[in-house]
Amino acid sequence: MAIQRSTYYDARQRQSPALIRARRPYLVKNAVVGLAISAFAISIYAYTLRAIGQDEFDDVKVPDAPAKPVSEAVKR
Repeated sequence: MAIQRSTYYDARQRQSPALIRARRPYLVKNAVVGLAISAFAISIYAYTLRAIGQDEFDDVKVPDAPAKPVSEAVKR
């Protein structure tokens, strides 16, 4: 004997009219909040790229030649 579960989705996993009615008051608010969060994240990303792009690496010392690897005899 299977227990019948109450769900807002039909057999094809589509939203029922009850779920659509329940979500309707929050649709605009959720979209506005989602857009605000996305705009905030994109603005931080753009600011970071702009700040890094202005950096000059003149003070970083670059070695003339690569370091020589340690030989096998020294490792043992």
